[in-house]
Amino acid sequence: MYARTKLMMVMLAALPGLAMAQETQVVQIGFSGPLTGPQASAGKDNEGGLTMAIDKLNTQGLVIGGKKIKFEALMEDDQADPRAGVSVAQKLSDMHVKAIIGPYNSGVTIPASRVYNDSGIVMATVASNPKITQQGFANVFRVAASDSQLGGKMALYAAKELKVKQVSIIDDRTAYGQGLAEEFAKVAKANGIKVVSTDFTNDKATDFTAILTSIKAKKPDAIFYGGYSPQGGPMTRQMKQLGLNTKLLGGDGICAPEMGRLGGDAVGDQVYCTQGGAMLDKLASGKTFAAEYQKRFGRPAETYAASFYDGMMVVAQAMKEANSVEPKQYVSALAKIKYKGVAGLYEFDATHDLKQSPVTVFRFKDGLPVALTSY
Repeated sequence: MYARTKLMMVMLAALPGLAMAQETQVVQIGFSGPLTGPQASAGKDNEGGLTMAIDKLNTQGLVIGGKKIKFEALMEDDQADPRAGVSVAQKLSDMHVKAIIGPYNSGVTIPASRVYNDSGIVMATVASNPKITQQGFANVFRVAASDSQLGGKMALYAAKELKVKQVSIIDDRTAYGQGLAEEFAKVAKANGIKVVSTDFTNDKATDFTAILTSIKAKKPDAIFYGGYSPQGGPMTRQMKQLGLNTKLLGGDGICAPEMGRLGGDAVGDQVYCTQGGAMLDKLASGKTFAAEYQKRFGRPAETYAASFYDGMMVVAQAMKEANSVEPKQYVSALAKIKYKGVAGLYEFDATHDLKQSPVTVFRFKDGLPVALTSY
């Protein structure tokens, strides 16, 4: 009887330890993107990628720091507006989220990054303006190509493959559009392309007739637009209406089905764009991701769904390697990480840009961007 009682006491004493080993910790991950407004299509695309990653991770039974981990996403709408983005950053920082996947827009990311960094929160963004990582923030990482890669590769392709000799440039004055246009212009000039005009619009504009009429008189071989699909689509339609039969070039901001939805039959094989990452339809992982996304949401994955998915997976991998979900513990593991994701290899340089970021050139067909080549 004494031996049985002693055994039961030992077993009961062990129960708290067993319970602790099986305790579930909810780890909150913040999302910042345009879920309403003209760029809502991109925001929903990104949100879908993060949702898929969270759901995938939660099926893996991850144990970090002795606790079973359940990730939970807090989706916030920054409206592609810098002021709203900073408010979102302050809200998520006050909630002590363990990472931010986003923002999407450079104009939002630049001011918001300081808030997240000062709060000690790791941020994994696809925003492309070079200034984001040039700030030297320890907690800020870019998980996609920068403007220097996106704009520069489009200029190289225009010069070498499309044989463009003269180009007009338009940008929307956002941090993204302006940075992209500047990088395009720099590489274009270095490769023998003459910039015959430079014009500006804004990311709320819908009428580009005056700008396009002026450009038509200059007879460029192509127009480069630094901006997003909500302006790129109508701009292409107005080019057709004016008989401006020239190529429209752009970056990842116009590399989405939204261009075709807004531009109609004007968005065809004269429209080219660049997007960070390798050609997904040439990769087994990319094909699988695209099929799963379509099945889950009933719509195709657009520009950055895979990058938001990968961004979450990279952060989770760093947490596993550091055996901690706390940013101050896993940030060093993230800086040294080497992870193969859906959209490419994730390995960061000293400024937290990707060491290798292939850029894919797309050409539109039937209103949809179709990958041509990695460049």
